[in-house]
Amino acid sequence: MPKTPDDLFAFLDSLGISVSTRNHPPLFTVADSQAFRGDIAGGHTKNLFLKDKKDNFFLVTVDEGATVDLKQIHHLIGATSRVSFGKPEALMDLLGVVPGSVTVFGLINDGEARVRLVLDEALMENAVLNGHPLTNEATTSIGRTDLLRFVRATGHEPVILKVAQG
Repeated sequence: MPKTPDDLFAFLDSLGISVSTRNHPPLFTVADSQAFRGDIAGGHTKNLFLKDKKDNFFLVTVDEGATVDLKQIHHLIGATSRVSFGKPEALMDLLGVVPGSVTVFGLINDGEARVRLVLDEALMENAVLNGHPLTNEATTSIGRTDLLRFVRATGHEPVILKVAQG
């Protein structure tokens, strides 16, 4: 059974990581997020759940306004072939979320570390990052260093690369 937002917050608390979370109506797109979030400071994320032909999975997290060349990204992230979006079933199985709620926080559900996290270096210039806490009905703000601590505590080693264009 996938972890809940409350499970996530308890895990973060156990790591001594403080976050702030704002509830809002469900947000499915970057445009929805920009219209409803109000004045939440920091970098806002766009998350791409990708797979290659050998069923290697990647979570690529970039700034909400970033452009990513999906025809070339496989060269950067270590995929064995060109990538496509992972199916909703794999997304639920590995990250415990549904489309529209894809988030770096989903790594808490990937106990076997099957998903490789790639964080865009431009996004990581922000002191505070924002993402969905396993649901698209809230936005959680977390410090950059604390996000990296969280990722490592889930058994994943974050890879920081320039993947966004521009």
